[in-house]
Amino acid sequence: MNRLCYSTLDLSRRRFVLGVAAAGTFSALGSWGTRAWGQTESAQPSVLRGTEFNLAIGETLVNYTGSPRIATAVNGQVPAPVLYWREGDTVTLRVSNHLSTTSSIHWHGILLPFQMDGVPGLSFNGIAPGETFVYQFPVKQTGTYWYHSHSRFQEQTGLYGAIVIVPKNGERAAADREHVVLLSDWSDEDPERIFSKLKKQSDVYNIFNRPTAGDFFADVGKMGLEKALAKRRMWNQMRMNPTDFSDVTAATFTYLVNGTSPAGNWTGLFKPGEKVRLRVINGSATTIFDLRIPGLKMTVVSADGQDVEPVSVDEMRISVAETYDVIVEPQGDRAYTLFAQSIDRTGYARATLAPQLGMAAEVPVLDAPKWLTMTDMMGAMGGDSTAKGAAPAKPDAMSGMDMKGMKSPDQSGMAGMERSNMPGMNHGSKAAMDGGMAGMDHGGAQAASGKSDPAMPQARHAKTEYGPGVDMHVDMPRTNLDDPGINLRDNGRRVLTYADLSTVGGPLDPRPAGREIELHLTGNMERFMWSFDGQKFSEARPIHFRYGERVRVILSNDTMMNHPIHLHGMFSEMESPEGKFQVRKHTINVQPAQRISFLVNADALGRWAFHCHLLYHMEAGMFREVVVS
Repeated sequence: MNRLCYSTLDLSRRRFVLGVAAAGTFSALGSWGTRAWGQTESAQPSVLRGTEFNLAIGETLVNYTGSPRIATAVNGQVPAPVLYWREGDTVTLRVSNHLSTTSSIHWHGILLPFQMDGVPGLSFNGIAPGETFVYQFPVKQTGTYWYHSHSRFQEQTGLYGAIVIVPKNGERAAADREHVVLLSDWSDEDPERIFSKLKKQSDVYNIFNRPTAGDFFADVGKMGLEKALAKRRMWNQMRMNPTDFSDVTAATFTYLVNGTSPAGNWTGLFKPGEKVRLRVINGSATTIFDLRIPGLKMTVVSADGQDVEPVSVDEMRISVAETYDVIVEPQGDRAYTLFAQSIDRTGYARATLAPQLGMAAEVPVLDAPKWLTMTDMMGAMGGDSTAKGAAPAKPDAMSGMDMKGMKSPDQSGMAGMERSNMPGMNHGSKAAMDGGMAGMDHGGAQAASGKSDPAMPQARHAKTEYGPGVDMHVDMPRTNLDDPGINLRDNGRRVLTYADLSTVGGPLDPRPAGREIELHLTGNMERFMWSFDGQKFSEARPIHFRYGERVRVILSNDTMMNHPIHLHGMFSEMESPEGKFQVRKHTINVQPAQRISFLVNADALGRWAFHCHLLYHMEAGMFREVVVS
C-alpha cells in the first residue's frame, strides 16, 4: 500500500499518486498527437538504431492521472525514443522544432565538440520554431546515457530519452537480455507555476512529512519535554524544515518508469535463469530515487556509462541525471517489483520483471522518512554517528543544543545566524567574510603537491557567500563517501555508496592536479535562491580552464539538500578522501554538508555548462559557465 493513501486523502488524490493503468487514445494535435508509449504493461520503448536520425520535437496529449495534458514529445512519444549508437560511428541527428518556442536537445554525458552540446546561449542559439538543427559528432565512448531539452522546463514536460552506446568488442559484463529503465517525474501542473510557487514558499509541496503534534509527543516520550522543545525551537529559529528533502513531491508528482505510472505497471520480460542487464536512468526533473528489487540482488557493473568493478547491493540511490547498469538473475515462474521510492518518501515509481505479461509482485510500503541530522547540517562537526565516517556523537546532540544565538536573516539581508552556538556552521562571521573570491584559483601548497588533504579541511568561504542569497555556511564539511545518505542509513539493506565504486582501468590521466578550484553550493532555502559561491549565473564570471591542464575541482555543499552537479563535455574523476582515484562520472551527487573533490582533464575546447541538475535549482541560479581555452 502506498504510504500516501491515508484515510484523509480522497480517491482522486490516490489516482494522481498512482496514476492510471493506461492512457487513452487521443485525437491528433496536428501530426504529433499520439498516445504516449509505455502506458500499458505490453508497451515497450520505441527504439531507433543506426547513424542517421530524424527527431521531431512537438506536442502530444498524455494522460498519467486521469486528466489529459499536453506534453513535449519527440516523434510523438513521451519519453523520447531510445537511441542505439555504436562505438566508433559518426552519428547525424536532424532535430526539427515544431513547437511555438525555441527548443534544444543536450546529449547528456556525451563527449563531443561544444557546438554540438545543445545548450542555448553557450554552444548555440537554440532551435527556433520551424527550424531544423543538425547535430553531428563521432561516438567516442560506450555505455548508458540520456538526452533531454536544455530549454527552460521542457525536460519536465516530457522531452527526455535514453541513449545506449554499444561497444565494438562487446560488453565487459555479458547479459542474456537487457531493458532500459527510465525513471522520471510528471506533474499535471505547469512547471512555470511550480517554479513560481517554490519562489513564494519553498516547502509548499512538503505537505506529507512536516513535523506534527504527534511527532512532538513521540519525542517527549523518547527524550523528555525539555529536549523535545529544544529540538523544535532549533528548527523554528532556523526557519528550516527538517524533512525538506525535495523541492517537489508526490503532492503534485506522479512517478514514471518508461513513461508508465505505478498503476500502469510497465513490465520487462525475462526467462528464468537469464542474466538481465537493467540500464537505469534517472531522467527526472528534480526527483532523487532509491531503487531496489525485493528478492533480487543487483550487481552494479557501470556508473554513468563507465564500467566499474562489480559490486552486489540490495538498494541504490540514483540521483537526477545519473545512470547505472545492473545485472540481475531472476529465478522461477514469478514476478519481481522494481521499486523506486522518492528520497522524500512521498511516492514511488514501480515496474515489474516477469516471465510473462500480466504478472505482478507485491509492492513494498514506503519507508518512513527520517529527520535531517546534525551531520546533514554541520558536516564533520555535526558528530552524528548515523552517518558513516562522521565523528562520534553525543546522545541527543541535536535536541540538546543551545540555540539562543540562532537568528533569522535581518533586515539588511545578511545571513544572521550566529556561529558561536553552532561550531562548524558559519552564519556570518567577519573572519570568514575575508576569505577568497568566488570561483578563484585556490592553488598553493596542496595543489602543487597534487594531493588533497585527507584531514577534514576548513572550508574557504568566498566574500560573495555573505548576502541575502545564502542562509547557511558549513565550516567543516564531511568528506565521507561511504554514507548512503538521509533516509537510507541503517535500513538493514546493503546500499550502494560512492565508496563502493571503482572505475575499471583507473584514471584517464596519471598526472596530478596542477591547481585546484573550490566552489561552494549555496542557497537560501526559504527564498528558494540557489547558486555557486552565493552568485547566481547572471552575476558570475565564467570559470576558466587552461586547455590541456589537469585541475582539481572541490565542491563543498553549504546547504541541507542534495545537489547532483553536472559538468558538460568532460568526465569528472572523483577522489577518495585520501586523494586517490575513485570513480569516473559525468554527474556527482553532493550530499548536505559534504565536500567532494574530482579531477578534470581540460581537453575539450569551448564553452561548457556546469550546474545542479535539479531543474528548478538550475533555473534559480545554480549554474556556471566553464570556458576551456
